[in-house]
Amino acid sequence: MDDHWLTRDTTVRRLWIAFVVILAVLVLLDVTRHEAHFTLEAIFGFGAWFGFLSCVALIVFAKALGVFLKRPDTYYDS
Repeated sequence: MDDHWLTRDTTVRRLWIAFVVILAVLVLLDVTRHEAHFTLEAIFGFGAWFGFLSCVALIVFAKALGVFLKRPDTYYDS
């Protein structure tokens, strides 16, 4: 079994903790914004929520589009 440093449980756990801490700090830094052009922009953590919901919407749209564009496995068989 390959014992690469990225496959170890301890490394994966530390990376998850580091990513969560970095994301929390970035959301907390959102407090320093000065002026909002739209009402929704004034909500705390708007950038994080907007980015997350946009990503979810793109994934759902891609899955729905795949239903219409999908072809059978034998599509190119003669």
